[in-house]
Amino acid sequence: MSIIKSFAVGNGDLFYILHGSPNFTIIDCNLTGDRDDEILEELKYQSDSKEITRFISTHPDQDHFEGIEKLDAKIPILNFYVVKNSAVKDPETDSFKHYCDLRDSTKAFYIHKGCKRKWMNQGDETRSASGLSILWPDLQNPYFVAELAKCNAGEGYNNVSAVIRYSLQNGATVMWLGDLETQFMEDIADSIELEKTTIVFAAHHGRESGKIPDSWLRKLDPQIIVIGEAPSRHLNYYTGYKKITQNSAGDITMELVNDKVHFYVSNPKYYNKGLTDEGMTSFPNYVGSITVETEYTLDG
Repeated sequence: MSIIKSFAVGNGDLFYILHGSPNFTIIDCNLTGDRDDEILEELKYQSDSKEITRFISTHPDQDHFEGIEKLDAKIPILNFYVVKNSAVKDPETDSFKHYCDLRDSTKAFYIHKGCKRKWMNQGDETRSASGLSILWPDLQNPYFVAELAKCNAGEGYNNVSAVIRYSLQNGATVMWLGDLETQFMEDIADSIELEKTTIVFAAHHGRESGKIPDSWLRKLDPQIIVIGEAPSRHLNYYTGYKKITQNSAGDITMELVNDKVHFYVSNPKYYNKGLTDEGMTSFPNYVGSITVETEYTLDG
């Protein structure tokens, strides 16, 4: 069993994975002041029982590392997973300076397609792995190389985002896409290995500009797409797919147990007709469940 939580932190991202193994993972950070103490206390409480805590930065956009200095003060970041870059910003915020300090320190582990690390995806006799894998970036891919050059020149950061996949043994799979943009995803469609994934967090907070292209969706075949908190007028609602919209649901907690995913939200009035009621009570505001599908057909 594992728990994944997506916090409603406005136009930004903050997730954690409470693994069934001795791992705790935080993905991105957007602490803007309104809920900082509450969120930090929860992260501290949930991580205290784990032996390995890591922070994964998908890319160097302010709404993905805002308040990282507060997080580091509360839960010291000893393992900073980041796509290697030399991003610059003008002006430099305190959070960006702290991001750069971590990025350029000995605490940094530079992630890329297929990278291996204890105990991210390699276990041993003392600890099991976390079930995380990095599907992107391919550091030699010309599209990525061009986007990294833009990032390092301060001209754009979205398309250096990592693609991260989490797999629960004999259970659900979950994918994060950072802020990848639609055209870039189209450009690299033949260069990234995609397979059926239970839950996909829509790229760029669900914006139309980050709409996951059909070339990806046919392979991912997601059961649930989670749409983030971008303004409604900018969202793509993925017609034909089951989805949860964070604008309506608030915080989303996913309980992954064997071949089930049980969903809980912070908005007690939220309702999702696409989920099955299995009467779960692990957290407040249960809204339904899905059974993980394992068989699917690729296009053609």
